[in-house]
Amino acid sequence: MTKTEISALYRAYIACLNAQDWPTLGQFVHDEASHNGRRIGLSGYREMLERDFREIPDLQFTIQLLVADPPHVASRLGFDCTPKGQFLGLPVNGRRVSFTENVFYEFRDGKIATVWSVIDKAAIESQI
Repeated sequence: MTKTEISALYRAYIACLNAQDWPTLGQFVHDEASHNGRRIGLSGYREMLERDFREIPDLQFTIQLLVADPPHVASRLGFDCTPKGQFLGLPVNGRRVSFTENVFYEFRDGKIATVWSVIDKAAIESQI
């Protein structure tokens, strides 16, 4: 996969998330996916995302930075949203917060197989 191809695939994946198009998620995420060192598979990955959208109804993923070096993608995602209750153990409770997430992906067989993610929790703490 070229840099252009993997970047386009990643952008389509983000569009899938924002549309909450869960039946299509398997086109982008490997059946044996892992997240932060924990193997959760496609079903666990989908459950994680569905939970995120339940807890944050206005969740939208915005790509701020994208670097592709196949089979890897690095992305800085921006969020401006209102989590309903606790978020990352913080009492956000419906307040609007803005924060970023730095994510590294490894693709295998044209799909996301490994994800390493770090959310800027300090940014949220400073807003509540």
